[in-house]
Amino acid sequence: MMKRKEFMLGAVAGLAFAAAATAGGVIDWPSAEAGPVAGVSGRLAPSAGGGLAFAPPQGAPLSFADIFAQVAPAVVQIEVKTRVQRPNMIQVPGMPFAIPNPNGAPGGEEGEDGEGATALGAGSGFFISADGFIATNNHVVADATEIRVKLADGREMEARLVGRDEATDLAVIKVEGADFPFVSFEEQAQPRVGDWVIAVGNPFGLGGTATAGIVSALARQNVDDQTSQYVDFLQIDAAINRGNSGGPTFDIYGRVIGVNSAIYSQTGGSVGIGFAIPASIAKGVTEQLMRNGRVERGYVGVGLRTLSPDGWEALGQPRDFKGALIENVTEGAPADRAGARIDDYIVAVNGKPVADSTEASRLVGQARPGETIRLEIIRDGRRQTLNVRAGARPSEQELAAADGSGSGGAAAPPPPAATGEAVEGLSVAPLSPTLRSRYDLPDNVNGVLITNVARSTPAARLGLQAGFVITRVNTRNVTSAADVRAAVAAAKQAGRPSVLLFIRTPQGNVVAPLKFDDGE
Repeated sequence: MMKRKEFMLGAVAGLAFAAAATAGGVIDWPSAEAGPVAGVSGRLAPSAGGGLAFAPPQGAPLSFADIFAQVAPAVVQIEVKTRVQRPNMIQVPGMPFAIPNPNGAPGGEEGEDGEGATALGAGSGFFISADGFIATNNHVVADATEIRVKLADGREMEARLVGRDEATDLAVIKVEGADFPFVSFEEQAQPRVGDWVIAVGNPFGLGGTATAGIVSALARQNVDDQTSQYVDFLQIDAAINRGNSGGPTFDIYGRVIGVNSAIYSQTGGSVGIGFAIPASIAKGVTEQLMRNGRVERGYVGVGLRTLSPDGWEALGQPRDFKGALIENVTEGAPADRAGARIDDYIVAVNGKPVADSTEASRLVGQARPGETIRLEIIRDGRRQTLNVRAGARPSEQELAAADGSGSGGAAAPPPPAATGEAVEGLSVAPLSPTLRSRYDLPDNVNGVLITNVARSTPAARLGLQAGFVITRVNTRNVTSAADVRAAVAAAKQAGRPSVLLFIRTPQGNVVAPLKFDDGE
């Protein structure tokens, strides 16, 4: 529900209003309000204006005008052009299947080389150095064929991409020149819930826009599938909309505490729930991009899973167990060479305890390629340490290509029902060539196929469906109904209330604790 590319407003095709604004030039940056850039250079160090002692207010501040006037010259509009291919099929909300795209046929504004339509997008950014480096979001400039920025004094300049990092949704672009006004990331003063914030950016092509609110929450995770490993977002209620992507979030002292990146919305408009990448993360990433054009992270080659209390309980652990389950190990990767196994539990990295897969991934990512990482694991109830020589993390595209977790597309209409044997409210059957063909399952997927789910059972309440494939139950790989029964029987004999199912769905791999049906 919080997919960045659906709701954020960076380089997005089909935004008629934003496209008209950027292409037709009918919307001008309100430079009179933002303050001139000409004659302004160097680091911007905001101070209290008008003789006010600019201390944190007891109630609502008198005005944010002084702060905005001092920091807005560092904020820029970003306009991009990208090549897009119109999909042949589109998913209509409320319909379980895709339909032909009436605009999918050739036509519209084609590029000069005939490689597809040209899409216009708008976003925001801000200078982080006097020599023209600009921080923004990766999704604003990804796949851009042309990038232009508009400064607060109305000047328009061509920009080049310096580097981008999909894992944090951050990017750096650069314009040629010197003495640009710039702002700095604030790492030391950590924001608190309830602190005032000001978001400045380019919503809907309306450059030089400021909105104000408070920090609503800290350390929000799972805002975006792609960035969840490395970003704990600030949640703010200052209105951010399409085009605010990549703009700065300031505190009342004019310090950059975040980079606007995503919103929660069912309509695409602001509903008061926005998310910003914290300065503590953005500073280090943008510095690496400025130096090297890319971000290097440690890599060990394991797939980790955070389990719910029910999930840990199904594996025989306390419900409050802290750690990350190793769900898969890449053959030949550093962790494989060090002896890591599927079903190990990582409980600490380099001596630091980890609560979940996110913390473990971040600590591994902080290591440099070639460094030795100490993974403390629990295996068969015993704690031990694996010394892993870190490799360099592949790109997100390479990792996605190597992940056989499914296409992630819309679910196809269910095929005719197949027969199966009943186990805990499920009907399951071994995978045969006929079933693989019927459910479009590749040869590298192994397990048992769910052919039916009985109503009013724990399995039905989990949302399991015909066509899903159970690949493992607890620590046991399964290829038959007998394997599933044996795993269930072993769990019951151990006094556990459930088993943990590892499931392959058309949208990806999931785990689900299946509680035993007392009615059986």
